Amino acid sequence: MAGRHPDPADLDLVELVTDRLRRSEAPDIEWNALDRTQQRTIVTVLLKKLEKHAPGRSVEVRVPPFAAIQCIAGPRHTRGTPSNTIELAPLTWVLLAMGLLSWHQACDEQLVRVSGMRADLSGYLPL
Repeated sequence: MAGRHPDPADLDLVELVTDRLRRSEAPDIEWNALDRTQQRTIVTVLLKKLEKHAPGRSVEVRVPPFAAIQCIAGPRHTRGTPSNTIELAPLTWVLLAMGLLSWHQACDEQLVRVSGMRADLSGYLPL
């Protein structure tokens, strides 16, 4: 994902949808009303923001089935399964990125799977 700048139309979509999610009492229904391409766009744009905000390659953030990035400064991961990984559902990622869900709440509710000492996004969220 590095090096690619989001399309202005993608940024408009992210702004529109995140605004709707903020105002919604049922963000999961709003999210599920989007088509898969729109969901992918929102996830990847927000991951790109994290990548820019927390440069590095010590933690891999996975949002299946859409994308994965490496971020956060520290020992670089080069191959195999990274020792510091975070995996979460697309809507969970979007809510975290927007600040509608806290990192600690997501962990307490087991909405994220984390492994490794560096697998903590609390200092980088919301974006």
